[in-house]
Amino acid sequence: MAGVRARVYKSTGSWYVVQTESGTVYQARIKGKFKIDKAIRSTNPIAVGDWIDMDIEAVAEETGIITQIQPRKNYLVRSSPHNRFQKHIVASNLDQSILIATLKEPRTSMGFIDRFLVSCEAYHIPAVLLFNKADLLDDDELKQFAEIRSRYEAIGYPVYLFSAEQGTGLAELHSLLQNKTSLFTGHSGVGKSTFINKLMPERDLRIQEVSEWSGKGMHTTTFAEMYDLPEGGSIIDTPGIRELGIIDISKQELSGYFPEMRVVQGHCKYNNCTHLIEPGCAVKEAVREGRISEERYVSYAKIYDSIEERNY
Repeated sequence: MAGVRARVYKSTGSWYVVQTESGTVYQARIKGKFKIDKAIRSTNPIAVGDWIDMDIEAVAEETGIITQIQPRKNYLVRSSPHNRFQKHIVASNLDQSILIATLKEPRTSMGFIDRFLVSCEAYHIPAVLLFNKADLLDDDELKQFAEIRSRYEAIGYPVYLFSAEQGTGLAELHSLLQNKTSLFTGHSGVGKSTFINKLMPERDLRIQEVSEWSGKGMHTTTFAEMYDLPEGGSIIDTPGIRELGIIDISKQELSGYFPEMRVVQGHCKYNNCTHLIEPGCAVKEAVREGRISEERYVSYAKIYDSIEERNY
């Protein structure tokens, strides 16, 4: 049988778990050469979330041959785990990308959050910040969260606080996920698997708890995998990410991926302003006046310094 349309739910290297529009699941592989978008130049030709065309190889064994990748609506990349100057497609055809973060046990750095947001901006994917482990926060930490929420909501990013362990805030998030393809990512130990288990108890994802002595978590997810939600929509679980390297973004275009800078940078004295040392910089003026948060500006400067010429 030729020309069956299916979506990739899991990649395990050379084999892919795909599901047809009628709901049949196949194990599929690439055979020979087929048309790939060479402009993307990723370490993985096929990603979770891709729509593909497939020839059925053996109906009884439910195996198929992938013949073509259909055009992607969007995709999110990270630095390849094996070569930081190459990119690896995390997932494709996303309606939103959701970062699960924590203020403690473990603490998610603001720099990591800002790198995540830059990547989403660069690839035109709506971003959402979910802060987990609300049950662990004291009054001072709740005040800190309120400041963080104000900072990011002011520039257009939805921010939520919930507790996957206790189930608080989950009802609000169901509507956020309904009928959408949502990517979940974050450091190991932030509670992604606990959250997914609450959404889909029948999946019973394996979890290794955060070790008390180190405060660092270990996640058993090795490959990204997509799951269909009972109420409609899909979520893509990704391995815990230690770092989120910026790739294929130049220093010159970086500020365009900070929404608050994008609004004012047209008023800079110089067209090629880096917003770091030049006089007459509208971005630095906005920071001084409090219209751009100092924390976000510091993140911009650190990311700017980390970008190497070979990255783009």
